[in-house]
Amino acid sequence: MTTYELAQVNIGRLRAPLDAPGMKDFTDNLEPVNAVADASDGFVWRLRDEAGERDDATVFRFYGDDWLLVNMSVWRDKDALTAFMYQGVHRELLARRREFFERLSEAVTTLWWVPAGHRPTIGEAEDRLTRLREDGPTAYAFGLRSSFSPPAA
Repeated sequence: MTTYELAQVNIGRLRAPLDAPGMKDFTDNLEPVNAVADASDGFVWRLRDEAGERDDATVFRFYGDDWLLVNMSVWRDKDALTAFMYQGVHRELLARRREFFERLSEAVTTLWWVPAGHRPTIGEAEDRLTRLREDGPTAYAFGLRSSFSPPAA
């Protein structure tokens, strides 16, 4: 029997370079927010620059766009993901996201089920987000307000 975990990706178009003074609150809080995520009940994995100097994903870009920052992680389920999203420093930064990121007209977040142990790639996440934007929520790619069960075993 295959078990599934929930993958998520979210992107944001930077308002300024990461080293700009107006981005300081965002960049200064990356490490603490990631530490809370890593310790959260239901957390499985997150994209990070394991070969670089930073333990985050700020070196990665999405759709080949230098201004699109990407965050990708895997969670036990949607409840675990949302419990992390809406607490503490992450919640505070989420409320301030327009200070750091432009408002985009298309979906910036998508979720999908992956077999336990699978670690999604940026290419896979780009495909899922594109499909959500083109087709709307489906079991292949859905948003936070949509609910799809993992595939049947």
